[in-house]
Amino acid sequence: MKKTPELSHFGLFVCDVERMAAFYRDVLGFVETDRGTLGDKQLIFLSGDPREHHQLVFVSGLSKPPDEEVVNQISFRLQTLEDLLEFHRTIVTCNVDDVRPINHGNAWSIYFRDPEGNRIEVTVDSPWYVSQPNRDPFDVRLSADQIRIETEAWCRRKPSFEPAERFRERVAAKISEASPKAG
Repeated sequence: MKKTPELSHFGLFVCDVERMAAFYRDVLGFVETDRGTLGDKQLIFLSGDPREHHQLVFVSGLSKPPDEEVVNQISFRLQTLEDLLEFHRTIVTCNVDDVRPINHGNAWSIYFRDPEGNRIEVTVDSPWYVSQPNRDPFDVRLSADQIRIETEAWCRRKPSFEPAERFRERVAAKISEASPKAG
């Protein structure tokens, strides 16, 4: 089977390397693992996984943020819907811009902006699959159980509804079929 590379890290050129590092530390909980200079560039390395030297690296050098978005989003995963709701309660106290809770059917996400306008997604998979894209707001004031009930009902109304595990099995079969055969 062909091995798909896992995401290792993300590097961004930024205007204010200290402010960006502080945001990702204070709001998202990353820790600084290293910092230094390379030529005239300052680099700050951050990680939330002790197996990864860095998952993010911010590199100084932009004189101003781009006039148009060049990164659609930087996505991070949490394990449970309860974790996501707790995360939402935390970020609303951090003066984060453009906070949007979105139900995709196959996942729940909280979208928001970092200090230089990059869109961040923190997401949790749901146990269901519906074809994408879907973008339906959900009420973070509800309990996790109530959100699950409402999401499942919403998903079941979609023609593509199925358990996420069945969807993953189909994708695994496609990947296996697409893999070069050893000969």
